[in-house]
Amino acid sequence: MNLQQLRYVVATAEHRTMTDAARSLYIAQPALSRAIRDLERELGMTLFARSGRGVVVTSQGRRVVKLAREALDAVREIEGLANHGGAGEAELRIASTPSLEPGLAGRLLPAYASEHPGVRVHIVRCEGREAVVSAIRDQRADLGLTDLPVPGDLITHPLERQEIVLISPPGLELPNPVPMGRLHGMRLALPARGSVRRRELDAMFGKFSVSPVVVLETDERNGWLNAVRAGKASLLWYRGMAEQAARAGLVVRSLEPAVRRVIAVVHTRRRLPLIAQDFLATAERGTTA
Repeated sequence: MNLQQLRYVVATAEHRTMTDAARSLYIAQPALSRAIRDLERELGMTLFARSGRGVVVTSQGRRVVKLAREALDAVREIEGLANHGGAGEAELRIASTPSLEPGLAGRLLPAYASEHPGVRVHIVRCEGREAVVSAIRDQRADLGLTDLPVPGDLITHPLERQEIVLISPPGLELPNPVPMGRLHGMRLALPARGSVRRRELDAMFGKFSVSPVVVLETDERNGWLNAVRAGKASLLWYRGMAEQAARAGLVVRSLEPAVRRVIAVVHTRRRLPLIAQDFLATAERGTTA
């Protein structure tokens, strides 16, 4: 068994379909299927069983997948040590949504960089929580910064609870905080229909029996802000974005009752590289400071 075969096993286990696993590995699906069959013959065991259009990991396969992940993590850690000792920099990849990136760049990254100046941090920009999860699963990022909940196969490290606020154009006669009932009939810019974030907001509206007037439906956050700047709608966003909104001349108000979401660092169930472990330690110290 070689490193390439280990990567094939882990990718197939994570994606659960040969097609998706092959796409993540940038190889043809028949080539991946043949490689897995050859490995199963070499080991004398069945690692994956067909289930509909996908595959499931067998009991023997689960042990092999676990050891394969540990072996690949060890290789990445050795490579990281080599980078630390050589001329090159180690790179830590963190996936983040645009709403949370300012807090990451403004607070967490400076603290981490001061302790680990030899590590270059690359922010993988993701349009939403689902994209952060995909980046983590596809190993395009070592860690992710997002709000909860996330799927149960990921490990979460809660950092803080961030308030959701109402951001409006100037001139609206509203109290502060804004009672939930005042959202009824209010003109709002909302995430695209069918998205996870939109479903969560719709559930909140249903809980308080309010029906806003939807002026704009998009997952483009610049589109939301542009609609508010133009005086066309208000927007529900994180308190962390209040400074940006205030600089744009917009008005930020709390909601009553307050709505808060847990922000967390997330990652897959595998041994993290040392540089990622160090970032987690820095982030968790920051929440207790």
